[in-house]
Order: sequence, then C-alpha cells, then structure tokens
Amino acid sequence: MDTNADMYAALDLGTNNCRLLIAQPTRPGQFRVVDAFSRIVRLGEGLVTTGRLSDDAMDRAVEALRICASKLAGRSIRRMRLIATEACRQAVNGEEFLSRVTRETGLQLEIISRETEARLAVSGCSSLVGREARSVVLFDIGGGSSEIAVIRVGENRSNRLANHITHWTSLPVGVVTLSERHGGRDVTPDVFAAMVGEVEGLLNSFHCPPLGEDLPHEDFHLIGTSGTVTTLAGVHLDLPRYDRRRVDGLWLSDDEVTAMQDKLLAWDFAGRAANACIGPDRADLVLAGCAILEAIRRRWPARRMRVADRGLREGLLTDMMADDGAWRRNRIRRAQMQGKPERKG
Repeated sequence: MDTNADMYAALDLGTNNCRLLIAQPTRPGQFRVVDAFSRIVRLGEGLVTTGRLSDDAMDRAVEALRICASKLAGRSIRRMRLIATEACRQAVNGEEFLSRVTRETGLQLEIISRETEARLAVSGCSSLVGREARSVVLFDIGGGSSEIAVIRVGENRSNRLANHITHWTSLPVGVVTLSERHGGRDVTPDVFAAMVGEVEGLLNSFHCPPLGEDLPHEDFHLIGTSGTVTTLAGVHLDLPRYDRRRVDGLWLSDDEVTAMQDKLLAWDFAGRAANACIGPDRADLVLAGCAILEAIRRRWPARRMRVADRGLREGLLTDMMADDGAWRRNRIRRAQMQGKPERKG
C-alpha cells in the first residue's frame, strides 16, 4: 500500500441511492478504497406522477450529502467528481435542488447525460471483462433509468473498454419508476408480465445488430451492475448477510438467474423484506428490477451473466486516475523511493 498516493473521490446521486467512494490508486487500473458511503434516499419517489422532486425526498438526499461533505472535508482530495443522474435530469426542479445542495452542503454536483452514464458504467466494470471476451452486453439497472452498452472487443483491446462500445441506449425506466407504475409490493405473475412487456416495448426501438449467434458461447456474455443483480447473487448464494467480496465478479448461469427470479416472484412482500440480501428498503423494488433484467435477457440470450458490485463511482475514479496519470505517478514515486531510475516506455 502506498500511503503517499493521492486521494480521489467520486459521488453518485441517483434516483434511489446516494453513494460516495474515496480511493487511492494502486496497481495500474486498480485502486484501494479509503472510505465509502451508501444510503437509500429515494430521491425520485413520486417523480413519475408529479414531475418534481418532493420535499421529503430532497430532505433525505441533502441529509445524506451532508455526511458525504463531512467525509470529503476531512481528507486532502487531489481530484473529485460529483454527479447526479436520472431523477435530477427529469425533474423540473432538478437544477433548483442542486443549487440548494450547494448552499447547504458546499457540494457542487453536475447532472450528466445518459451517454456519459453508460460510458461510466462500462469504465467501472472493465476489469470484469476477461481477455477472452469478444462481445459483451453490459447493463446498469438504475432507479429512474437503465443504461445498456453493447461492446465488441477485437484483437487490439484499448486500455479503456468504453472505447469499444458500438451501440448504447438509455431506457427511461428503472426500479423506482417501474414499481410505482405497476405496484411493487404485491406482484402477481400478470403484473410481472406487464412490467416485462413495458420494458420489451422500449427495447424494440433500440436498433442494434444481433449478438452472440456467430460467436462461441464463451465469447459472449452479459454483465449486470445494479442492486437487482447483486441482490439476485446474494439470494443465490444464500448469504446470511450481503457480502460484496462473494458477489462482485460472480458468474451466474442462465438457469440460475431464472431460478432466482422465480424464487423472488414466489415470495410475498414480507418474505422478500425478511431476506438478508433484500431487506425492507428493496422489497418493493427488486421485482421491478427482475422485470427489466428479464426483458434484457430475452433480447440478448446468453448462457451466463457476470455480476458486478461496482458502477458509476468506480468508472469516475478509473477515468480520473487515468486522465491524471495517477498510476504512472505512483510508479515513479515507488522507483524513486527504491533508488531506481524510472523506465521509459
């Protein structure tokens, strides 16, 4: 561990969650987390109906952001990027809310585009795409939108996986918006089918060449980065409590994903809330997430899916460190400490 390495910070204020990571670069392409924070704030609650962020939702988000501000204030941060996504993009009072955030917390958040969000999701998960992969569909099921990136990797793989995105889309639907429209507490098979159908309708307008049919099975797979897929993985592993180390990078077969979705659909709200990897905060959202996942699986059938407990924050950190030459700077510093000349090239 290099205790002298610079610190970087990334904050992601989404429709459902507020998340912060503070990290130091280590080996090329990797970093060590120094501090982290995550809280469900449901900023987009009621947005589908009113078109506005509610007072209660904004209060919850500001409270969480105050905690983030105190964590940032206590450290010497070389560079940070603080982003807001779909709820602030959609709400008529989104910019007004961010002005309040700056006044009350000192944090200045930027609303990013859907394309930027898709690219950041890919950057955050790049280390989970193995050298053998030739084609990948990566999806990020959010609270208010879902980003999908189609990635084709040739022989000359770029250091930045996002450079291999050939097609991308952002669906204006996420676990909060879909569950509010259809009801997330009591989800019957018919309600679930209606949710899947809505997402399939949105995917039908995404024009993208078929994938995987001309590839060996091991060369094409899905990568999912969201609370939905990490929850499915936790339930699949029957974890007594959620454990990121067991979940991040886990492979699930197509049959295993189907089995987990069927299990969740068979549970009532209380049963879902009682599960250690779901809990009461996600019990009314998880089946909406499964419906979005099901529509994606039908569009891009794959033998297996890799689970990523990582996303926009990791993408922000990776991009900032790469742009800043942080890993090269670390290498030079280590070489100097060891009294060795820095190698060229």
